[in-house]
Amino acid sequence: MNVYTTDRIRNVVLLGHGGCGKTSLVEAMAYLAGITKRMGSVSEGNTISDYDKEEAKRLFSIHTSVIPIPWQDSKINILDTPGFFDFVGEVEAAASVADAAIIVVSGKSGIETGTKRAWEICEKYHLPRFFFVTDMDIDNASFRQVVQDLQELYGKKIAPFHLPIRENGEFVGYVNVIQQKAKRWKPDGTIEKSDMPDYSFENLGICREALMESVAEISEEFMDRYFNGEEFSEDEIRQALRSNVADGSIVPVLMGSNTMARGVYTLLCDIVKYLPSPEKRKCAGIKTQSNEVFDADYDFSKPKSAYVFKTIVDPYIGKYSLIKVNSGVLKPDDVLFNYHRDCEEKIGKLYVLRGSKVEEVPELHAGDIGALAKLANTLTTDSLSTKANPVAYLRANISKPYVSMRYKAKNKGDEDKISQSIQKLLMEDLTLRHVNDAENGQTLLYGMGDQHLEVVASVLLEKYKVEIELMRPKVAFRETIRKKADVEYKYKKQSGGHGQYGHVKMTFEPSGDLDTPYIFDQCVVGGAVPKNFFPAVEKGVAESVKKGPLAAYPVIGVKAVLYDGSYHPVDSSEMAFKVATQQAFKKGFLEASPVLLEPIAELKIIAPDAYTGDIMGDLNKRRGRVLGMNPIENGYQEIVADIPYLELYGYNTVLRSMTSGSGTFSYEFARYEQAPEEIASKEIAARANKLVDIEE
Repeated sequence: MNVYTTDRIRNVVLLGHGGCGKTSLVEAMAYLAGITKRMGSVSEGNTISDYDKEEAKRLFSIHTSVIPIPWQDSKINILDTPGFFDFVGEVEAAASVADAAIIVVSGKSGIETGTKRAWEICEKYHLPRFFFVTDMDIDNASFRQVVQDLQELYGKKIAPFHLPIRENGEFVGYVNVIQQKAKRWKPDGTIEKSDMPDYSFENLGICREALMESVAEISEEFMDRYFNGEEFSEDEIRQALRSNVADGSIVPVLMGSNTMARGVYTLLCDIVKYLPSPEKRKCAGIKTQSNEVFDADYDFSKPKSAYVFKTIVDPYIGKYSLIKVNSGVLKPDDVLFNYHRDCEEKIGKLYVLRGSKVEEVPELHAGDIGALAKLANTLTTDSLSTKANPVAYLRANISKPYVSMRYKAKNKGDEDKISQSIQKLLMEDLTLRHVNDAENGQTLLYGMGDQHLEVVASVLLEKYKVEIELMRPKVAFRETIRKKADVEYKYKKQSGGHGQYGHVKMTFEPSGDLDTPYIFDQCVVGGAVPKNFFPAVEKGVAESVKKGPLAAYPVIGVKAVLYDGSYHPVDSSEMAFKVATQQAFKKGFLEASPVLLEPIAELKIIAPDAYTGDIMGDLNKRRGRVLGMNPIENGYQEIVADIPYLELYGYNTVLRSMTSGSGTFSYEFARYEQAPEEIASKEIAARANKLVDIEE
């Protein structure tokens, strides 16, 4: 591939709801650019973007793909992202290195939850954007309705650049609002001038007026000319639009048909015309030696630096680190310093990826997106720079996973192989988390949703040839007491030679501190139990609280006091007093009104105001207690509630269903509370086999 300088590069992320046509739009772009001889299809599993076997099988995108499209004398790096919410980490990583966005909307389906989320991502990363309305070849697609809905949501900044022309229900051409001219597609895909249909004049007038208002706002001179009724020239309009699109004060709406590759030629031209190159964008890091700001700003003349936004680990092709060059010009065999890992990496050859295809390039200029192979220590979100000028860039803020599943190996002996394979997946996917929960004897995978975790299990089988079974996670209950018990236990054993003798009198009562397993104290008088055995008694308590007598769960909130006992000058030992204490603990615990405690989470839900009634009704069914509701921006509410961990299983799916995919949640541990009798008795019965008698 040719080398492109910064001013000739456009980094554009495709965003939108799942199934809106992002991947098929890339196919149309690649076809028009001459990269492919025929357009692939998502349904046939042969697209450039969705090259992964899992994507071809499921017929939707799972990973972000980078597709460089050469157009005119520029290169458009298209970042094709997944539309389903479970893979939002891929979207966030791509948006963090994009300089602009195209939000794809289906003219048939209209504005969907993913459309609004795409807008929010653009706002978060300050990305100039286009809307591209697809499916215009379908009978019931309505461009007018989409524009109307967008204007209701986002105001006057929504500016349609084109209007569709239909004849006998067919999408045959468009009206260019800037030029005020109609154009029609010829059978070979090129366009020719056409007469404007009568029905287009009214809509053209409305759209043209909105455009002129935006153009007039760029200067007082233009504003005066506008109010005096003067017309702006086409060059003046385009110049104003470049500025307004780049700063987000105008959001153009274009339209076309992906499958017929109509409207895509114009889209590619407008990307080059109106969306900014990296040199028009700001980019800053921190000089780690001086803590001063390093204004990289995609300047090729500054010291080399880059940011790793994605890692691909494949058992067949190896490891690739996808980078955006933030400053300087990278060349083969450069040695770069990774500040976060405190090591140098020799980068070897430079590549660009086009889906699954890897192509070597002689250099990568500031602002370009490329790939480095087999970096030994570098991970996603790391910064690379020169050792003489070490720089750290702000790591992308990737969503935290809250949906967990327990897993175990289907085949015994695969545990190590599974662990190694999951480590590779963790390098690729920052929204995947692996937790070893030793307390409950389980290993957990945390993801963005059930589908995310199903895909992980499928990838492990297909790519790494290991099989796991996903199950409902165990919940970490606790045990405590509500009353005081006064007990004694004498441990006496004689078996020839020295025997064993330990005798304790103890009280057990609630300590009032559920953050601490136990508090130990002693008030022995008269040497009934010698001081040198006090540590053995405490050790007996410490071991007893690891597995309680009720359901073998850890014990919390108990105060144990040794107040009397007796000893034998020959047979008493630390072990004897420890066993006596353990038996006393078991007896005293069961006499002190023991209860099972369940963990309670503080749950925060963010959803549109319209769904709050349904959400609160559902929380009540789940034994949740709503603590408050706070209005936040864009008509959303934050609902804060306490909910048992037991009731969080499956909540992600229910919340998405209730809110049409617009609701999100997060939670953190709050405290332990007494479990209801029905739940406690069921749990105690299920754990009966976990109780082990202390050997006497």
